[in-house]
Amino acid sequence: MSLPPEVRSRIPRGQRLAARMPVLHYGPMPRIDINKWDLRLWGLVEEEVRWSYPELRAMPAAQMTADIHCVTTWSMLDTHWEGLSIQELMKHVRLRPTARYVLVHAEGGWTTNLALDVLLAPDNLLAWAYEGQELTPEHGWPLRLVVPSRYFWKSAKWVRGLEFLDHDVPGFWEQAGYHMNGDPWREERFG
Repeated sequence: MSLPPEVRSRIPRGQRLAARMPVLHYGPMPRIDINKWDLRLWGLVEEEVRWSYPELRAMPAAQMTADIHCVTTWSMLDTHWEGLSIQELMKHVRLRPTARYVLVHAEGGWTTNLALDVLLAPDNLLAWAYEGQELTPEHGWPLRLVVPSRYFWKSAKWVRGLEFLDHDVPGFWEQAGYHMNGDPWREERFG
């Protein structure tokens, strides 16, 4: 099927359009007790902060429409997300001047890395809803990071914390050979 140029221009080389978001993860899906769940920000911050799920959900919600691209070659256009913007989240933490990177921690020991400037981009979100519905566990409930400027493995499912660092640390998939940056427009699939 031939795509109109205005659609084709939104899809990085080597990608194809998907009609729905596939369910992809490695290993078992975690079981989460929301009454014990919290989100933690630590590392190169002036003071560590934590929020329970109700506290997080009480913060001002944001909505976002974004194109997403997976390293497994599928792309989806105009996906709709709701959650807490990274901009809003960062109003509640004071970073130390040496912070340059973040290691995203997820349930079950999963991690992924991002440069701080990538995390702080205005179109990033900690999502609790997708397409007007609460996230399902297989798509990252209760909280999924959404970073549209990177391949979708950087949009970690089941997020539990952000650790701010002065150096780049490879996450799970990066240790397995995936690219440290993961820009789909540069086809940064593997390191």
